[in-house]
Amino acid sequence: MNKKIIILIASIVLIACLGFGVWFMSVSNNTNSDNNSNTNINKYNNLSNGNVAIIYFSATGTTEKIAGYIKEVTGGDLIEIVPKQKYTDDDLNYGNEHSRANKEQNDSKARPEIASSITTDTYDVIYLGYPIWWGDVPKIILTFLDSHNLNGKTVIPFCTSGSTGISDSLNTLKNYNKNVTWIDGKRFASETSKNEVSNWVKGINY
Repeated sequence: MNKKIIILIASIVLIACLGFGVWFMSVSNNTNSDNNSNTNINKYNNLSNGNVAIIYFSATGTTEKIAGYIKEVTGGDLIEIVPKQKYTDDDLNYGNEHSRANKEQNDSKARPEIASSITTDTYDVIYLGYPIWWGDVPKIILTFLDSHNLNGKTVIPFCTSGSTGISDSLNTLKNYNKNVTWIDGKRFASETSKNEVSNWVKGINY
């Protein structure tokens, strides 16, 4: 056979093989991408279907509203931390140094009682909500942490306040239990929309 013809045939075969290889790699990468995407979606859906809890304390209803928005996005269980002794307006009077909330926040050993037991064993991810009191978590949140073993769980704090950020309260929580996977949370204002909360939750990938 003519040498030129042999070279031509070999070139055609090589080009065909390279083309097939490029096509195969493209299909393979797209399949892997789809599988990874489906894995992430399934992970989120699985958590949403029963492994997520939104546990919150709300004295005036502001934090409760945000917790409700998170439930709508995640499909998780909504659980309220109810104090055994309800907080009255006088209890929350920040201007009175002798008010109940003032005394509790100034007492490192204060642990207000919770009215009923809360089950956390079945949850992998917990959104933990609270209002900011004196720049920090209300002491009843520490009562909750004392009475529940959250070791190994992922906890995502969220708070409400007039202007104070979440950083100091987040540091308190991280130092209080270092065996929890704490995800940096977010502070919300009273006028926060459901859409803003939804975008935040979806951005966390939990």
